[in-house]
Amino acid sequence: MNELQRIQPLVYHIGDPLIPKDLSVRLDNEIPVYLIESGTEDIVRVEFTFKAGQVNEYLPLLASTTNQMLTDGSENYSAIELKELIDFYGSFINLYTEKDNAGLVIYILNKHIEKVLELAAEILFKPLFPENELRALMNKRLNWFRVNKEKVQNLAMDQFFESVFGKHHPYGRKFVVEDFENMTALVLKDFHQKYYKAENMAIIISGKIPENAVTIINRLFGSLSSPNIYIEDPGNKLKGSTKKKVHIRHSGSTQCSVRIGSDTINKRHPDYPGLKVLDAIIGGYFGSRLMKNIREDKGFTYGIGSYVTSLDLSGYKVISTDVGINNTRKAIDEIYKEIELLHREPVKKDELEVVQNYMLGDLIRMFDGPFACADSFKSVWEFGLDYSYYYRLSEKIKTITPDEIIALASTYYKLEDLYEITAGDL
Repeated sequence: MNELQRIQPLVYHIGDPLIPKDLSVRLDNEIPVYLIESGTEDIVRVEFTFKAGQVNEYLPLLASTTNQMLTDGSENYSAIELKELIDFYGSFINLYTEKDNAGLVIYILNKHIEKVLELAAEILFKPLFPENELRALMNKRLNWFRVNKEKVQNLAMDQFFESVFGKHHPYGRKFVVEDFENMTALVLKDFHQKYYKAENMAIIISGKIPENAVTIINRLFGSLSSPNIYIEDPGNKLKGSTKKKVHIRHSGSTQCSVRIGSDTINKRHPDYPGLKVLDAIIGGYFGSRLMKNIREDKGFTYGIGSYVTSLDLSGYKVISTDVGINNTRKAIDEIYKEIELLHREPVKKDELEVVQNYMLGDLIRMFDGPFACADSFKSVWEFGLDYSYYYRLSEKIKTITPDEIIALASTYYKLEDLYEITAGDL
C-alpha cells in the first residue's frame, strides 16, 4: 500500500458560507428584480415567481394545471413552435407549482438573452390554454393519479397532509377523479388573469449577468399592468384533524408506509434554526438516530428519514419510512422511543459534533455556484427574510447546547401532538 494512503487527511474547521451579495432593483411598474452576480460562464438563470401556488386555488388542480399549460400555445406561437424556438436558442425551461408559489425558471445563453426573454414574456402573459391540449394533459394526469394511488407511499403522504392541515384547506386537500374531469379552459384563464400579474410577481436573475439584462427586462415586463381584480377568499382555515392515528388498508401490499409528524413553525420563527438541528439528529441525514436504530440495528427498513418544511401559512415536520408488514408496529415503537430519548437525555458531544459538521458542510453546498445561491435566496425571500437567516442558522448550528435540544424536543415533538399515518395491508 502506498505510504500516503496510511495518512489520515487533515480535518479543517468549517467556517461560515461565502454568501454573495444580492442587488435589488425595481422595474418601472415596481416589479422587484433580484440580481445575484456570480459565475464565470456566459449563462444566466432567470426565475419568474408568482404568488400563484396551491394555496391560492379555488378548485383542486387549478394552480398546477394553469402552470403546466403555459407552454402549450400562446397568442403568437403554437406549443410546437414555442418548444422549437426554446431549443433553437439553447435554452431550458422548468415550470413549477408549489404549495405557496408557482413560476418559470429558464436558463439562457447570454448572447440570446433578449430573444429568449421575449419568449418568456409570451409564455407567461399570452397563453391560450387550448381545449384539446387541456384534455390531453388531464387524461395524462388522471392516468398518473390512478397509478400513484396504488402506491402506499402516496396514500400515506396524502393522508398526512389532510390530517395535519385539514381536508378543506388547499395544503391538505386530496384529489379525486372528478377533479381531473371538471377542469376547463375558462377556469384556467380566470386563475391566470388573477394571479399571473405584476403585483404577484418577482424576478430573480443569477449567473454572469449581462450589463443590458435589466434594461431588456424592464422593456419586456416593466409596463405590465393589471386591472384590480377581486380575488375570492375561500375562507379555508388550517385545521388539523382530531383523529391522530389513521390507517389506510391497501390489500396486497408487502410493505407498510409510515408517516409520523405534525404542523410546526416556519422560518420566520426564531426557534426554526434550532429545530433544523434537532431534525438532523432524529433523521435528517444518513447517520441519524433513526437510521442507526431502525435500519442498521433492527433491519426493519432500507431507509428512514425526517425533514422539516417551511410553508407561508405554517410548516410541517414528518418522519417517513416504508417497512415490512410484520415489522410495522415494532418500527413505530422505536420511532417514539427515539423521540422520548431526546426529551430527557442530553445529546453527547461527539454525536453533536458530527451533526454540526454535516449541517455546516450542507450549508456551504447551498451556496456552491450562482444557481444554488439563487435557490437559497428565494427560500428565505419568500418569507420576508434575507441572507442574514443563514448566518443565524450557521451560528445556531455551532453554538446549540444539549439543554437547548432537550427544550426544543419537549416543545415541538410532544407525542400527543403527532399524527401517525400508515398505509398497507395490515
